[in-house]
Amino acid sequence: MAGHDDEVAWARLTAAEIQARANPATVVVIPVASVEQHGPHLATGVDMWLASAIAERSARKLQAAGTPALVTPCLWSGLAEHHMAFGGTITLDEAGFAAMVGGVARSVARHGFRRIALLNGHGGNIEAIQTLAIVLTREIGVPVVGVTYWLASADSFGAILEAQPNVMHACEAETSMVMAVQPDGVRAEAIARAVPKRFAPPAPPGFKRHRPFAEMTDTGVLGDPRPASAEKGERLLEAASARLADELARPELWQ
Repeated sequence: MAGHDDEVAWARLTAAEIQARANPATVVVIPVASVEQHGPHLATGVDMWLASAIAERSARKLQAAGTPALVTPCLWSGLAEHHMAFGGTITLDEAGFAAMVGGVARSVARHGFRRIALLNGHGGNIEAIQTLAIVLTREIGVPVVGVTYWLASADSFGAILEAQPNVMHACEAETSMVMAVQPDGVRAEAIARAVPKRFAPPAPPGFKRHRPFAEMTDTGVLGDPRPASAEKGERLLEAASARLADELARPELWQ
């Protein structure tokens, strides 16, 4: 593995190089996202870019601290029916999503890896990822942890953001992070008109119901992207990846 010892991306390694890391201490991160509308000012790949960036940053932090880590390619399609009315969105149904995530996790486990993290980057996937972490752990006999990056980093995100307490949608937070990792995915001239004139907040904490985004916002955006900046995005990405690396390194999480 000369020259590739520090590589964390599964797809940039050979099969033999991957198998050389198949030991019980290696953490395999599977980013799970969505391709969907993000208002008039952001490209549809936002969740995919951010989940991938945070997964790779977390894996590099893990390796630097002595825990071997790998990141699979991002599973880019998720549960996004609630965005379909705005166009540009690709969605799976629940059975298809479970089959895709389960197939990848089972493949990883069959190669001898014993620590699998499903890193979620899309709000519509939250409950499904939590359920799959439980079901897959029981089914394949390997610890599978599900985590949504902004929920795990709520305290640090709240200290960085100015206009909102955490990630919403195509908002200050997501716009900032895209500015940091994929600046050509931002249409700066459309940010001002992305601010919704009609905004119905989601159900309160502890409650859940389906509500199409077209009933919640007239622009496809929840929140105000105008305070976004690349510098703020970099701080958010670093906070999220540091939090995840700290938690994924804890042996207690996997026992």
